[in-house]
Amino acid sequence: MEQYDTIVVGAGSAGCVLANRLSANPQHRVLLLEAGGSDRRLWVRVPIGYARTFRNPAVNWMYQTEPEPALRGRSSYWPRGKVLGGSSSINAMAYVRGQAEDYDGWERLGNPGWGWNDVLPCFKHSEDHAWGAGAHHGVGGPMHVDDISAAVHPLCGSFLQAAQTLGFARTDDFNGPTSEGVGIYQINTRRGWRESTASAFLRPALARANLGLQSQAHATRILIRDGRAFGVEYRRDGQLLQAFARCEVIVCGGAVNSPQLLQLSGIGDAQLLAQHGIGSNVQAPMVGCGLQDHLHITHSYRSRVATLNGQLFPWTGKLRAALQYLVWRSGPLGMSVNQAGGFVRSDAQQTRANLQLYFNPASYTTKPSGARQTMNPDPFPGFSMSVHACRPTSRGTVHICSADPFQPPAIRPNYLGTELDVAEALVGARLLRALAASAPLRDVIEAETLPGAAYESDAALLDDFRARADTIFHPVGTCAMGPVPATSVVDARLRVHGVRGLRVIDASVFPAITSGNTNAPVIMVAEKGAQMVLEDHARAEPHGITLPPLTSITCPVT
Repeated sequence: MEQYDTIVVGAGSAGCVLANRLSANPQHRVLLLEAGGSDRRLWVRVPIGYARTFRNPAVNWMYQTEPEPALRGRSSYWPRGKVLGGSSSINAMAYVRGQAEDYDGWERLGNPGWGWNDVLPCFKHSEDHAWGAGAHHGVGGPMHVDDISAAVHPLCGSFLQAAQTLGFARTDDFNGPTSEGVGIYQINTRRGWRESTASAFLRPALARANLGLQSQAHATRILIRDGRAFGVEYRRDGQLLQAFARCEVIVCGGAVNSPQLLQLSGIGDAQLLAQHGIGSNVQAPMVGCGLQDHLHITHSYRSRVATLNGQLFPWTGKLRAALQYLVWRSGPLGMSVNQAGGFVRSDAQQTRANLQLYFNPASYTTKPSGARQTMNPDPFPGFSMSVHACRPTSRGTVHICSADPFQPPAIRPNYLGTELDVAEALVGARLLRALAASAPLRDVIEAETLPGAAYESDAALLDDFRARADTIFHPVGTCAMGPVPATSVVDARLRVHGVRGLRVIDASVFPAITSGNTNAPVIMVAEKGAQMVLEDHARAEPHGITLPPLTSITCPVT
């Protein structure tokens, strides 16, 4: 019977970090389980290749939400990584920590040790920043953070100047002393290749004899006895297998898969579990609740000057871009398309930035709604701008709708569920209009193609928002941390309330969404979580948890 000290479920943005940090001790045996397969795929490694993985079931869970009433009954498509590296292998690579106040807010919610001064060292510990070490950045860590400001499209300069015309400050570093202002996004690439947590954290650690990896291993439930987690059941190659943990099980499935696995394991609302014939191990009503996400709208424009469309639409342009990338690992294939953006206040009454902007020197208005066609833009010069509220107040749910672990859960984001979220949707759309009307950006715009001149009134713009707005892929909060089991799922040390030997460490533990892209905060949570695990193991008796008798287990074991 194969036994480990710790089993990590999910080799995504968080799981790869944990596998690396926990296995650094050669005496600590770690098993990493991943439902997906290898990240050694061309379109995973090439930065702009996320267009090709956007709807590829080989690397993507391809979730759909339930119909959203506030979005005209539309279902939202949610790509989530089902591959080594998880969503860090298929995302747009923006490296954004969020605002210091986000984490101070976490601490005020009853989570000691999660304030900004506590988490900044964890951000720095993971970094290998292009600028080197400093007060706000680290060097020598596994994850490379690249500065692409010298390579962005020239039209980004027009966007930045237009924003400054409106009175917004310019910043060179969204991850510096203040995140507020407009500038160029830093991204996770290294020498022209995508830098996922699989390439940065997992790949170097796989040479360690004490780290085991099982890919194509779909976790079906956590094994619990007498209030203690002692292993994981999973299916691989048609077999139902079990692996056992002396110390603990750590769930790193993300905002969708983590609450699903807990519920399948009898940890959740007892009434919900009973509806699907699942016995209750722990009454945990908040599992799957607290879901938050960033909902964005894009406005597109026909341009009087050249944009990326001219480079990526014709086959000759694609060929030149491919040759440039193959020879020099540079050019449009080596970056994300959302190159510029920022964090701004919608009005003077805001105490901090409440809107996030994106500027993309390409447009896709002739493509089907929801398509991801970064290498197939419009056949005419065009660009686009997007906006979303930094801290939406709506809360949704992720709940199982079957005891079958291979059936996706029901995802209900409850977008625009509060008056504040509706108000910020409208003010965001108005801000895009103001940017487009400001010099020098207005001078390069021939026409607004989406939503178009017919959408002028507040009612029309809000109607357009409900018709077209969609996720920007930042779901969090479904196993939120907090001090009280009735209102949270894990404590401040990320231990599941009511179950010994079980933690959740991923985006689902966010007690409130951060004010920007979420991949960097997830890596930080994993870094801090790994420290907590190692500290707790050091204080425990040798091997921590003693396995209960296993005589009743009859299925094959690893």
